Amino acid sequence: MASVAAVVVVAATVGALVGGFPDLHVYRYAGRSVLEQWPAYRYDDPVTGYPLTYPPFAALLMVPVALLPGWAAAGVWTGLSAGCLAAVVVLTRGASGRPVPWTWVLAGSLAALALQPVWQDYAFGQVNAILMLLVLVDVLRPERRWSGVLVGIAAGVKLTPLVFVVLLVVVGQRAAAARAAATFAATVVVGLVAFPGAASYWTHGLLDPGRVGPPALAHNQSVSGALSRAVDPPLTTVLWWAVSVPLAAGVLVVARRWWLRGDRALAACLGALAMLLASPVSWSHHWVWALPVALALWQRSRVAALLWTAVFVARPMLWLPWGKGREHDWRWWEHLPGNAYVLAAVGVVAWLAVIGRSGAPSSRGPRSSSSCSRRARHR
Repeated sequence: MASVAAVVVVAATVGALVGGFPDLHVYRYAGRSVLEQWPAYRYDDPVTGYPLTYPPFAALLMVPVALLPGWAAAGVWTGLSAGCLAAVVVLTRGASGRPVPWTWVLAGSLAALALQPVWQDYAFGQVNAILMLLVLVDVLRPERRWSGVLVGIAAGVKLTPLVFVVLLVVVGQRAAAARAAATFAATVVVGLVAFPGAASYWTHGLLDPGRVGPPALAHNQSVSGALSRAVDPPLTTVLWWAVSVPLAAGVLVVARRWWLRGDRALAACLGALAMLLASPVSWSHHWVWALPVALALWQRSRVAALLWTAVFVARPMLWLPWGKGREHDWRWWEHLPGNAYVLAAVGVVAWLAVIGRSGAPSSRGPRSSSSCSRRARHR
């Protein structure tokens, strides 16, 4: 639609003029390593000094941006990210059967810049908005013939979207879940064949908890990050699993309940919260899902949506001393703002679990899943 195209053009222009996005440098470094056939996991990106922390398949997808000049890559990447965010607004709003006027798209894309995860995603040149769209396209319409493939590709770029395979199983979409799992397996095989030194990622890099940065850093808004800040280092894997796995499972149970009530957008957002809470590292820019969560909550409670949004605009964990291990010196009450995203997610899940016990959707709620399915088949 024209509004999405307008967002892409403006963002691409700004991105090309600004440039210098650090994570995009790493992506281009990974793409060049595929073209020139040298092991990127053995060395860090010479421009930023950052290591490649993604699976080998991700490097294959970065070849196109590696072929472009720096300014062009920055423009294309920023435009693509902005277009994906605009499309997320369309999908999330449209999943309830409501019209999506162009004003919603433009206003949502512009307002999203106030969310710390979104502007960080832009500033770093991150891939999160793109993966979010891939996941939503599949999860919101899992009955389609090839649904699940995009989830598998997203998991091939970052492993954490594998949680959505579990979500698809939980809500009874086993065919889509099987396609997602098969696609992910294919990305592993392709990466091993095409990427030099790919096996080292699976044998060494994946098992290194510090490969992406210190887990106790305030920006790590996950259960693992919260525990790392609360206990003397190092955090044991047993403790992390003992807390995060039951919590994520509980979130998926709530997601299933809302799916059965016909609110697929909200169920998908709950799946994202399960992913972000359970991941060993959920940097604040991974929380771009704050945007569709806010839109989904808006259908249920304006107050809940505004409170949720306020957390991601204010980013309270950065009000405290952070970095260089200072998180371990936080007083007990400082862990409340210090784990703001985690606590906001847990609070929203708890609230949805309570109101989701009623038998029928609210009067403002989305249409039933059966009507959504019929509508999708006639498109």
